[in-house]
Parts: sequence; C-alpha cells; structure tokens
Amino acid sequence: MDIDTNTWDRIRGILEADDTDALDGYLSSLTGSEVMRAFFRLDDEEQRKVLMSLSPAAAAEIIDDVPESFAADLLEALPSEEAAQIIQELPSDEQADVLAEVDDDEMDAILEAMEPGSAADARELLSFAPNSAGGLMIREFLAFPAKVTVREALSEITNMDVDASRYVFQHVFVTTRAKRLLGTVPFRRLISAGRDLRLRDIMQTPMIVNVEADLDLLDRCFEETAIDGIPVASDRGHLLGVVRRQDVELALSDKAADDHLKSQGIVAGEELRSLPVRERSKRRLSWLSINIILNIMAASVIALFEDTLTAVIALAVFLPIVSDMSGCSGNQAVAVSMRELTLGIVNSRDVLRVWWQEVKVGLINGIALGLMLGAAAWLWKGNLALSMVVMIALSTNTLIAVSIGGTVPLLLKRFNVDPAVASGPILTTITDICGFTLVLVFATIALPWL
Repeated sequence: MDIDTNTWDRIRGILEADDTDALDGYLSSLTGSEVMRAFFRLDDEEQRKVLMSLSPAAAAEIIDDVPESFAADLLEALPSEEAAQIIQELPSDEQADVLAEVDDDEMDAILEAMEPGSAADARELLSFAPNSAGGLMIREFLAFPAKVTVREALSEITNMDVDASRYVFQHVFVTTRAKRLLGTVPFRRLISAGRDLRLRDIMQTPMIVNVEADLDLLDRCFEETAIDGIPVASDRGHLLGVVRRQDVELALSDKAADDHLKSQGIVAGEELRSLPVRERSKRRLSWLSINIILNIMAASVIALFEDTLTAVIALAVFLPIVSDMSGCSGNQAVAVSMRELTLGIVNSRDVLRVWWQEVKVGLINGIALGLMLGAAAWLWKGNLALSMVVMIALSTNTLIAVSIGGTVPLLLKRFNVDPAVASGPILTTITDICGFTLVLVFATIALPWL
C-alpha cells in the first residue's frame, strides 16, 4: 500500500465501518511520522472519532507524536474526562508540555478530572519555566531510603507494576525520608553488589542541578558527564525529578528551530498548515508589512541619486551585489553572537569587545571581497574608477555589516527584545541603505572619470 496517498483514506474507511480493533491494529502498524501525516489529513470530527475509539494509552501515543499545539487542539475537542485519561498516559514531562498549550479553562477542567496525585504533579511541573530543569524533568525515577538493602531494592524494582519504559534506569537515587537527595547508585553496581549491603554503603556523590537551572547550564552539565540523566533538586536539596540528556538536546534543537522561524517572521511553535488560511495569512502579513516599509526606505536612497545612476547604468548591476554580500557577512556575525549568547559566553556588557573582534574580521574580509568585486568591474568595463568605487563601497559596507551584526543581538538582549526576531530586519535595512548610499555617493564623486 502507498502510505503517502492512502493512509488517511484507510483510516476513514475503518471509522465508517466502526471497527475499533481494526483501527487500533492499523495505527499500531504505522510509524509515528506516518500517523502524524495521516492525522493532519483528517478533518476535526474524524480526528475526534479516532481518539475516542482508541484506548487512552493508544490515544496518548498519537498525542505524543504530534506537535504540542496541535495535541492541545485535539484534547480541547474531547470531553474533559476523556482528555484527562489520555493525559495521564503520557510521561510526566509531556503532560505538562501539552497542558501548557491548552486554554486555561479547559486545562483546569482536565486537571480536575485527573487523579489527584497526577494533577498535583502536573500543576507543579506547569509552574516551572518550560526550558528550565523543572520544566524538562520527568518524575519517573527510582528512589529508595538510604537504609534499604540491595536485596530489598532489587525486589521492589522487579515487582514494579508500572510502565518501565518511562523510567530512568541508569541510576537508583538514595534519599532521606524527607526525599532529600543523598547519593546515587549506578544500576550495574546495584546488580553486582552484595545483597545485604545497604544503599548508603555503595552510593556515590551525585551531580545535581537546581530546579531553576536554565537550558544553557543543563547543556554544559551534560558536556561534563557521560550519564543520561541528572537529578533535579529544590533549593532545600529535595529530589524532584530527573532531567534527561535526550530532552535537553531536543529542547536545544527546538530552540534553534524557533529562533530560525522568528527570524523569518513566523511566530515560533504556533503556525501549522492545519490552521485556517486567514489566520496563517494574518500572522505572516504582519511581519511582511514591516519589511516592505523597511525595503521602501532602503530603495528611496536610489531615488536621491537618480542622475548618477542614469549616467552610469552599470552601477545598477553592482548595487544588489554590494548590499547582498555585506548582508551575508553581517548574518555570519549575527549567527556567532546568537550562539555565544545562547552558551552564555557573552552578554550585553561585552558590546565593545565583540565589536572590536568583528572589526578585525570585517577589515580582512571587506578588503578581500572588495578586491574581488573591483577586479570583476575592471574586467567587465575596463574602467578603473568604477572598479575603485565598488571596491571601496563593498569593503566599507562589509565593515559596517559585521559591526551591526555582532553588536545588535547583544544590545537587543539588554533591552529585553528577542534578538532572533529583530536582528535580521535591522541588519538588512542598514546594510541596504549603507550599501546603496556608499556606491552612489562614491560614484557621484568619481562621476567625471566613470
């Protein structure tokens, strides 16, 4: 069967036949990406029917595969009791992530319908920043009091009546009765240790992160260790959860993707093609409208030098080259500053140091690029004055571009403006205006020799 064209039609046919077992079996045979692709082809009522037909565990697998904003829309279409059963089948961190996307009133209704313990855990996770240790941690871990013996711990693990796939099994955590973290025991050491030894006798000093640790700190912690999970503790040292390497890596990847979407004028994490066309158009147009104004400002420079451009029509060829090449250099500087901001290497107080570092690179690259473009102009027209105009303009504009690209993200961060959103338009507008102005001003000065 051709998955790309027939998956959603097959699901529709099973829904029409009202065959729950066939639906469950068919969805189980598909990969997560195939289920997600098919789900986006179904209409709202068909999506609701699929979720209502499946067991909460099977429905939770679908919810876990689709984007969180879309998952929230699916749950909002269900009765609160049904949504609550599905949410409870998700891993603890996913519960909080999906509920955070649900409307407040519906979220309260779902939480009220959940088991009290699960609802309390979800509420606590929702209180933490999404990309903090508390927001990323999971609750499924193994913890025992220090006085428990190896035999008792292994016996309890063996008899666990839970979905073991959710749990972090690399370490067992050793705590006091008040859940204060004392140490960790690698699982391999637990298996090989003498059965009558107590956990406090074989535990190791753990690496711990505070519940409010941000994504950058978590990334650095995992760079320093080979373990897959780091315990998360409160200010008082109480064990709250475990943050996994895979979740930190995914959060970093999502953040980079969100920053890229923001730089293109798309509200990160919100637009999907399942949204109404009018809503998608409105979101994009608000950004594009700003950009057209900025482009008109840049193009107006050309109108001021219409006589020069008319006299030397060859300049029209070099105007976009100067602005575009300078923009490329500036975007490289933006990318480096954004990366260093993310890693915590620089902050807004480092503007002058960053600027000087970029100036040195900009001088070298600007002269090199200017010489190449000047040589191309001379070979094409055989006019040394034209060659000098474009060479000096590109060299100067490259220096301006890297200065702007390197420092603007830091300045925007200082004033609590998202640099991923604003750096691009600011850089593009300035490099276009400066590039056009430099070429046309130098050309006007050199007009008798052109």
